[in-house]
Amino acid sequence: MADFTYSNKGVALTKKFEGLKLTAYQDQVGRWTIGYGHTGIAVHGGLTITEEQANQLLLSDLAAAVTCVNHAITGTINQSQFDALVDFVFNLGCASLLSSTLLRLTNAGDVAGAAEQFLRWDHAGGKVVQGLLKRRQAEMNLFQTT
Repeated sequence: MADFTYSNKGVALTKKFEGLKLTAYQDQVGRWTIGYGHTGIAVHGGLTITEEQANQLLLSDLAAAVTCVNHAITGTINQSQFDALVDFVFNLGCASLLSSTLLRLTNAGDVAGAAEQFLRWDHAGGKVVQGLLKRRQAEMNLFQTT
């Protein structure tokens, strides 16, 4: 088990790809979303929040991703690798990481092999999504940073 916290660099990556919306909107699958990708039963049409509230929601939402990655890692990683994995989990969920070759290779110490695995997660509905591809490339590049 690792014991990292999500760095400011990691938070900036997540913010960049999530984007900030202070008014609730429905995402691609019709789920109400606000702030930096926050969802939940309290999010509904017409809801508005401040940027400060969006930041608080993001930090709260990121806590689950941080916990997931810290518990999943059994090998040795660095801060950049941790940050890349947290952004991955924030976007795709803990179950995706836990069942992935990405995690298996990371825990085995195969940084190059693990880095390549990020690019396998750029599809939605059977098609490559440019936004996901760019995010996975950014995560891969961060993962390879020492």
